[in-house]
Amino acid sequence: MEHAPYEAKVRAIKAKLESQIPKSLRLPASTLNNLPLDVTSIPRTCGLLTEAELTITELDATGVLECIAAGKLSAVDAVTAFGKRAAIAHQVTNCLVDFFLEDGIARAKELDAHFAHTGTVVGPLHGLPVSIKDHQLLAGRNASGGFLSSFQIAKEDCQMAKILRSLGAVFYVKTNQPQSIMTLECHSFYGRTVNPYNSNLSSGGSSGGEGALVAMKGSCMGVGSDIGGSIRCPSAHCGIYGMRPTSLTQPMVGYLGYMHGQDGVDPSTGPMCASARDMTTFIQAVIGTKPYLDDPSLIPLSFVPPADIGARPLRVGIMMHDDVVMPHPPTLRALKAAKHKLEAAPGIELVDYVPYKHDEGVRLAHELYFQDGGKRVHEVLDSTGEPILPLTEWVIASDKVKDHDAQGIWKLFYDRNVYRQQYSSHWNASNIDVLLCPTFPGVAARHDTSKYWGYTSIWNILDYPGIVFPSGLHADPALDPIESSYNPVSPSDAYNHTLYDPTIFAGAPISYQLVAKKYNDGILLAAQMVVEGILRDMVPASPIYKL
Repeated sequence: MEHAPYEAKVRAIKAKLESQIPKSLRLPASTLNNLPLDVTSIPRTCGLLTEAELTITELDATGVLECIAAGKLSAVDAVTAFGKRAAIAHQVTNCLVDFFLEDGIARAKELDAHFAHTGTVVGPLHGLPVSIKDHQLLAGRNASGGFLSSFQIAKEDCQMAKILRSLGAVFYVKTNQPQSIMTLECHSFYGRTVNPYNSNLSSGGSSGGEGALVAMKGSCMGVGSDIGGSIRCPSAHCGIYGMRPTSLTQPMVGYLGYMHGQDGVDPSTGPMCASARDMTTFIQAVIGTKPYLDDPSLIPLSFVPPADIGARPLRVGIMMHDDVVMPHPPTLRALKAAKHKLEAAPGIELVDYVPYKHDEGVRLAHELYFQDGGKRVHEVLDSTGEPILPLTEWVIASDKVKDHDAQGIWKLFYDRNVYRQQYSSHWNASNIDVLLCPTFPGVAARHDTSKYWGYTSIWNILDYPGIVFPSGLHADPALDPIESSYNPVSPSDAYNHTLYDPTIFAGAPISYQLVAKKYNDGILLAAQMVVEGILRDMVPASPIYKL
């Protein structure tokens, strides 16, 4: 039954968003009514972008910055090109919650005037168009904490936005996230964001709007957040780059949510972008401002690997599956190919990694997310009559979470700490620098089926940083047939196995996840470039790690 106040408010919010897209950037009905499953080619074929704008939006963030600093590209042209492409991306994926290109152009004009007058940039991100997730406050713009009840017009910037502005970044859009910001599917009161490569599949969550937008090249640098896979899952689903740094190393003051004060699993924030080097560009620029001086909870981590690491082989673990859920055939094919290349690569010591009680770690993480048994979720939904969505209902189901009293929470935290210590000892005994593994138990999921987070949430409870990067491969029915004789090892595995149909996932990107131990973010960034270079037959581009 329709809850009138809720429905009316949602209609008004969505109507305002649609009105922000200029008529000059609207796709014709003939296009919108006949969309292919794969919409990634539409920005190039729709005729709304000039050749110069198409060229600009093919650049990664670092390339945009280099062109601006060299005087070859203006900030106005950069944000105009990405803004126009973002408008197109939204119409075919529903990835945005706010569009304010005119504001971005006004800021870009100020930056161009500064450059023309001084010949210098205001900071390392001068003129870079940056997209930002809905729950990250941006003064004067829409924001929500995952529910309609928290919808607001922000009065001030969050700490991350303040820092990025000071570095020269230009904001022009905000992106969609799921109800509760706690599912791996991007579906909110703004609607569902779909995967650009196949609209029958999920763009991932919770930073699914960012994932779809960057994949559509409507942004080359987005800011996501991650407490259970929310940067890495959409990055993998959409075939882009994303990093979840060690928590409490990047600024998050001013992010909206409904679980403030609950620190059973600490969230993290980081870049979702177009290239490996963009992750380093973003991280180094942000930490260069010393955000820990304003937020005493932050740790002043340098993100630079030890000086001697390049003097010895890089020890890479590889984990095909976690002994809980077997990934689908496309992911296994990519991992087998990776293993073959890494075994033959000079300067690499490859280790077959044995997972340590991942079922226990995943269970603990899920229970820690909702220490009140999901009570707060129901309260905020009931306050406006917002209907609970399928994955929100699943994530707080009584068979997974319960309402704890104080002693129950103490016990839960104690169990978490014991598990972390045991896992650290296991990792140390494995003697690896980084671990290559799946991001998800398959490629991009069918809608409303993302019910196993273990390939990302395990690293959240341990607080191990992770990077997702594309393999360059895609799901292919001819190469990835169903294994009909497979015997599931767990109920979650059995469910995941029933979801696989080679034809449904055809064309979906296949991605890798690389993980390092807590505080080894510098090693991780450097090792990722080396590993990707080997796996994709590229010359490693890292300036800080040389074999």
